[in-house]
Order: sequence, then structure tokens, then C-alpha cells
Amino acid sequence: MAATNIGMMDGAYFVGRNEILAWINTTLQLGLSKVEEAASGAVACQLMDAAHPGAVPMHKVNFDAKTEYDMIQNYKVLQDVFNKLKITKHIEVNKLIKKRPLDNLEFMQWMKRYCDSVNGGFMNSYNALERRENSKGGKETNRRTSVPSQAATKPASHRAQASSHGTKRANGPVVSTPQRSAKTPTPANSGRPAYDEQITELKLLVDSLEKERDFYFSKLRDIEIMCQNPEIKHVPVTAIHTILYASEDDPGTEEAEVQTMVPQQQQPALSPILEASEERPRHEAANKRKSISDLEEFEMAAANSRPRLSDISDVQLCGSPLTSFT
Repeated sequence: MAATNIGMMDGAYFVGRNEILAWINTTLQLGLSKVEEAASGAVACQLMDAAHPGAVPMHKVNFDAKTEYDMIQNYKVLQDVFNKLKITKHIEVNKLIKKRPLDNLEFMQWMKRYCDSVNGGFMNSYNALERRENSKGGKETNRRTSVPSQAATKPASHRAQASSHGTKRANGPVVSTPQRSAKTPTPANSGRPAYDEQITELKLLVDSLEKERDFYFSKLRDIEIMCQNPEIKHVPVTAIHTILYASEDDPGTEEAEVQTMVPQQQQPALSPILEASEERPRHEAANKRKSISDLEEFEMAAANSRPRLSDISDVQLCGSPLTSFT
């Protein structure tokens, strides 16, 4: 179905936390106050049972799951239902069982989008209490949810009785009744739900920021690894653009596209100017060696042409004034 392949920018992922909780409590007759209370997987299983009556074996669902092992068993039941209905949604069990608010909120947002797409979201004839009694811990869950509903009806009846008594006393001679009715509840009890809601919203914000930080850090790390590759001297801009704008769903295709964009390292062709500049030192070295060899030959020839002392001593005196001693 089309709801199984919705993207992160779909309107389903912009549904608020309070609306999701109200939808779950109304559909399944529960009393959840936090989204992470649905991390055990039992709520998701019963939501699928409400969308497809009889498709979920409710006797295998454990509403009293506290350990990760019991939670994983619930998600195995949910995965079997997905396979039976040919739903291609990937369940990130390792993230959901950690009870992180953001991950569980996104999964419940997807569940609402899917259930709304089945039969227009009409599940009025579904008896959640009766179906939950067949599961493990279902009776205890029904008992816990019925107690708050009774407690909520009692203050309303007390307020109605107090108002009726107030009107009766207002008609009599008693004058102090308006002061008693003007009492207000203590601010400590009234402000606590507001603080809990702010704390939950801050947790969701922190989880989203951490997820976004890890996403962009992984992209910078991939670019750094590609630039440090000694076989690649010039990184094309298109490869960096592909890494930056790739989504988390297709990391394999991103790597393949980058490899095709990065050209293989080849020996660059030298221009005539570079070739002449490289050949010039070679000619200078050859000329230098040639001049040294010519200088050595000249010195050897000069040495051979110079007369020796032994030859001068053998010369006979010819009566020159330089050779006469008297």
C-alpha cells in the first residue's frame, strides 16, 4: 500500500505527541501518558489487530513485557503480521526497545498513517478490552486502565454535589458558603503535568538534535576519508555534492555514484613549455661535463709540451753570457 512507503517529509510525521496519545487511548481504550510506554510492541500489535481484525495472534502478545527479550518477542509477532499482509515497513527494533521518545513517536506516527489508510480509519466496532484479555498481561492492563477512568468520574460527581449543596445553602441564612466555594487547588499539583510535558518535549528535541548531528558528522567523515585518499589528487565537486545530499535509506548507491564520479589517476600530459623546462637542465649538465673534459685534455697537452729539467741539464754550454762564470 502507499502508506508503507511514506517519506520523512510526509504530513504523517508532523502529527503532535498529544494527538498520537489521544488516538491510541481512544482506539485501544488505554491510559498512556507517554509515547515511550508503547515501546514494548504490544500496542503496535493491537493497533494492527484493530486495522485487520483477526490477523494478529493476540495470545502471543505480551502486554506485561519489561525485559528486552519479551519486547523482541512482541516485535517478532508484529513482523510476522507485516509479512503476512505484505507490508514492507522496516521495524528498527533495537531503537524502539531503548524507549527513546523520538523513535517511538515516529513509529506511532507511521502506525496512525497506516491505520487511517485502512478502511478510512473507521474502527468503531473493535472491542479492544475483549481482544486484550486473550493476551499475556491483558487482564491486568484492563484493570489498570479501568481504575483511572473511575477515579476521573468521582471528582466530577463530587463537584456536582458540592455545587448543588452550595446553591441550597445560598438560599438559606448561611453567609460563609461563598468563601468556601472560592478555594482553589494548590499550585504544586496543578503545575506538575505542565512540567512533565515540558520535560518530554525537551527529550524529543535532544533526540532529534543528536540524530541530526550524527547524520551530518557521518557525511563530513566520508568527505574527509575521500580527500585523504593518496590515489585521488583532485576531488570533483559533484562527488562531494552527492555525499552531502544523499539520504540515509540508500548508502550503497551513494558510494557507487561517488566511485563512478572520481576519475582514475592517470599520468598528466606535459605541455611543450614544461617539456622544454625539463630538458634545459639536462643540456646544461651535459655541457658542463663536456667543458670539464675539455679542460682536462688541455692540461694534459700543456704538461706534455713543457721541457723537463733533465733535458735542460743535457744542453751544452754555448758561451752565452748567462752561462759564463768568469
